[in-house]
This record gives sequence, C-alpha cells and structure tokens, in this order.
Amino acid sequence: MASVRRNRAGPVSPSGDGRAGNTRARYRRIIRFAAWNLAVTWWFELLLPRIGLARVAERSRSARMQRLARRFRVLAVDLGGLMIKVGQFLSSRLDVLPPEITSELAGLQDEVPPVPFPAIRALAEKELGVPLEQAFAWVEETTIAAASLGQAHRARLLPADAAETGLKDVVVKVQRPGIDAIVDVDLAALRKVGGWLSHFRLVSTRADMPALLEEFAQTSFEEIDYLNEAANSERFAGDFSGDGRVAVPRVAWERCTRRVLTLEDVTAIKITDVASLSAAGIDPALVAPVFASVMFDQLFTNGFFHADPHPGNIFVTAVPAGVGEQPWKLTFIDFGMMGEVPASTRSGLRKLLIAAAARDGKGLVAAIRDVGVLMPSADVVELERAMTHLFGRFGGMGFAELREVDPREFRDFAVEFGDLVRSLPFQLPENFLLIIRAMSLTSGVCSSLDPRFNLWDSVEPYAARLLREERGNILQDAAQQALDAAAAALRLPRRLDSIIARIEEGNLTVANPRLERQVARLDRAARRTASALVFGALLIAGTLVRADDAALGNALMIASVVPLLHTLWAGRRGS
Repeated sequence: MASVRRNRAGPVSPSGDGRAGNTRARYRRIIRFAAWNLAVTWWFELLLPRIGLARVAERSRSARMQRLARRFRVLAVDLGGLMIKVGQFLSSRLDVLPPEITSELAGLQDEVPPVPFPAIRALAEKELGVPLEQAFAWVEETTIAAASLGQAHRARLLPADAAETGLKDVVVKVQRPGIDAIVDVDLAALRKVGGWLSHFRLVSTRADMPALLEEFAQTSFEEIDYLNEAANSERFAGDFSGDGRVAVPRVAWERCTRRVLTLEDVTAIKITDVASLSAAGIDPALVAPVFASVMFDQLFTNGFFHADPHPGNIFVTAVPAGVGEQPWKLTFIDFGMMGEVPASTRSGLRKLLIAAAARDGKGLVAAIRDVGVLMPSADVVELERAMTHLFGRFGGMGFAELREVDPREFRDFAVEFGDLVRSLPFQLPENFLLIIRAMSLTSGVCSSLDPRFNLWDSVEPYAARLLREERGNILQDAAQQALDAAAAALRLPRRLDSIIARIEEGNLTVANPRLERQVARLDRAARRTASALVFGALLIAGTLVRADDAALGNALMIASVVPLLHTLWAGRRGS
C-alpha cells in the first residue's frame, strides 16, 4: 500500500499563505519598506553630495547597505512570493554589488520556509483528482526544496506508471496554496513602487518602468503554470539534445496539472557547493567556463534561455567513465521562468559580444545602439572615446582583478566620463529584463565557483566562434547575391528580345522611335551592373575567407578580376 514518508526531525515550520497576513497588510508592508528606503537613499546618495557632505554619505555607506540588506532579507523570508525573487536577483550580483548586500542575501536561495505537508497534500489531491496513495507508490513528507512559488517532494511512481513512462523515482513539485493571490498583491505593490521611480528623471529616461513591470508580471503568471513549465523543459531539452554538457529531467505528463508537476529525480551536487564538487573529484574552476558557455549558447545561438539560473536550479551530475567527453554534466531544473531573444536582438547581442571580445569601443557602441539600449538620437562620438579608454585600461580583467584596482582610478574615470554617460539617452528595451537577470545570475555563479574567474576567458573563444559563423553567413549571402545577379543578367537579354519582337509584330504600342537604342543601352547597363555585383561579391568573399583559408581567399580575389574587366570593357563600348 502507498505511504507518506515522514521526517524524524519533526514537523516543518509554519509557512504558506498564513504567514504574510491578509493581502492588504502585505501590500502596505511592502510599500512602507520601499518608501522608507528610497527616502534614505535619496537623502544620502543625492542630497548630501549636492550640499558638500559626500564624505558623510561615504563613511556610512557600508553600514547602511548592510542594514538595508538585513531588513530586506527579513521582509522577503516573512512574506515570500515575489519578494524572494527580488532578493535572489540581488544576491547574485557578486560582480557589481558590495559584499555587504550579496553576503546578507545569499541565504535566500535556500531558506524559504516550506508549507506544512497537509496543505500540500490537500492541494495535490484536489489537482490530481485522486488521493496521493492512488497516484504514487509513496511521497516523502519532507520537502527537498522550498521555493518562493512552490515546493518539491521526492516520490515514486506506481509500477504501472513507471512501466509506461520509463521513470521510477520522481520529484513532485506543488504550488504554494494561495500563491495566485500573493503574486497579484506583490505585483500591485511593485507597480506602485515603479510609478514612484518613474518620477525620477534618472530612471524614466533609462527605462519604461510600466512596460518592464508588465513584462515581469507576464513572466510571473507563466511561472505559476506548471503545464507551461513542463513544455518549456521539453523544448530546452530539444535545444541541447546530443550535447553531453547538459541534462534535463524528463516529464511524467500523466501526473501533471497546472499546479502539480512531476519530473524525473535528477538531484545531484548543487553547482555552487564547492566542497562537494571537490570531494567528488570535480574542479569548480573547470565548471565555471562550461556553465558560462552553455548560457552563451542559450542567449546568442538558441534564442531560448533559462532566465532563473540561480544555484538552486543547477546541479553538477557525475557521468560514468567513457560515457561523455567530460566526467560530469550540468543538469538544469525549474523551467518556469524562461526567456526568448528575437532574431534581431540576438544579432545585435552577437555583435556586442564580438566587439567586447575585440576591445572595439566603436563596435561596442554600434552594437548597443543596434539592440535598442542606446536611442538613435544619441551623439556617440564621445561615448566611443570613453569605451575605447575603458577597454584600454580595464579590458580583459576578471572580477577579482578589478577589485584590486586602486579605487582612485575608477573615480578618475567617473569624473571624466560620468556626466557624458548620464546625459546620453539610454533606455532598457522591454525584452531585456530577463536577459539581464540571466547574465547577472551567470556571472554571480561563475564568481562563486572561482573567485579568480575571468569572464573574458570564456567570451573571447566564444566570440571568435561567432565571428567565424558571421563570416560564413556573409560569404553565403555574397555568393547568393552573385548568383542572383548572374541569373538576372542571363535572363535579361531574352526578356528584351521578347519585348522587341512584340514591338515589331505590332503587339506593343510605343510612342518613342528611339526605343531600340534605349533598350540596347539598358541591356549593356544591366550586364555592367551584374558584372559589378559579381566583382564586389567575389572580392568581399575573398577578403573575409582569406583570414581563415589563404588559398581559397586569394583564388576568390583573383577571380574577381574577370567581372571587373568586363565591367570596364562594357562601359567603354557603350560610351
């Protein structure tokens, strides 16, 4: 008979929908917290420096940041819901936020209190339509992971279901009771805070806060639809099918609803558990670049990416000897928050990555404009100079190296270019919210795996690969244009002969007696144009290919002389 396994440690702590009080009190508490801390930040960071008391603000900054992080942590743990998501995002910014904040919020990845099992049982049985004993062989009462929107329990499928699905041990993910109402309240509070921020010019000129919050709302609603998450996991698995670096749990669709999700149990070593990785013979410093590369593939190649890659959602799974190219793989879970990069944005991001790897300040600014971060009206000459200066001094440094740079150098750079950057019309495109979140979490995880991790070491080879692909695409486009031009040139005389024949037969009425001379001139002009296009295509293709294949590149450049000579000869003849 089926059973529910209990934990010897005793009952779990209270949580769920009762701990935050009624929705009105929850809303007021979030608003009060935001209002007070925005006021404090305005006083110390904006007002005091304007009246000559910048040193006062600077001396107290570390203590203030620590107090703010500690208070927010208490608020997030107590309220749960989307507040946990905000805290997890902040805790991942090891590369830009001070340690006073990141270290204080780091525990939010794991300390979300679980909902008592009776409430989880009631919701799961209501969703599945049968008692748990009829749906599973057993379900553990103790949660293995408690997240902001749901929690997971280990279970085993019934023999008949196991035979049909090919799965045996599974993880059952169940939503927190009442989470729909909690998400609604949190979004209402965040919209209110976003409205306040929109009145600050520094924010309003950089981002459309209402649009960004609506994007966040849409993502949040999708995240509490577990059928959507199941479909996302299968799509993600398809993107990495045959890739030995990545694994994804299989879905037991027979035991899935909008609020209950049943997946293959793939629990392994948490990606940031450095001690366990080392004990298993896995070097954390080798995991970081592979993780970065996998995330790059999602963002710059696949266009479908995991937007919540915090440490609790990624395992490092050992692989038996001889099975794969490396003795471990990255196992992703929790596909509720996913993002898509449109083709146009993906092209701009690829250009941005290539320019960053090449330390090309001008190219970086052009790519920033292409992806929509920099508005078309911006005067970019000085910004290009600033980026070139920045690359010249700090380009190629890892996070650890940047922290060792004399702070006065950063201050000097801020003095020289700060007003310029603040005056430029930057904006945050709507589809960038999840991209920024994914890259922020990626950099934070990599820094946790290896404090000396240098993102440039991963960016440069990846950018080189993208550049080769871009060259290949350009070559294909140029070759196709040359073929199209040649085909058009070959078809044109026949079409012109047909027109002339129709004129001679009287089937076409024309009021210009010099038409034949004009048609002949048009014929020669078309041939010259086709030859010029073929010449340009071969010359450009040869120039691009020559960097990787000198022999082929030289051959294409030499071949371009033939259409060039025809262009010149046809031009003289027709003059």
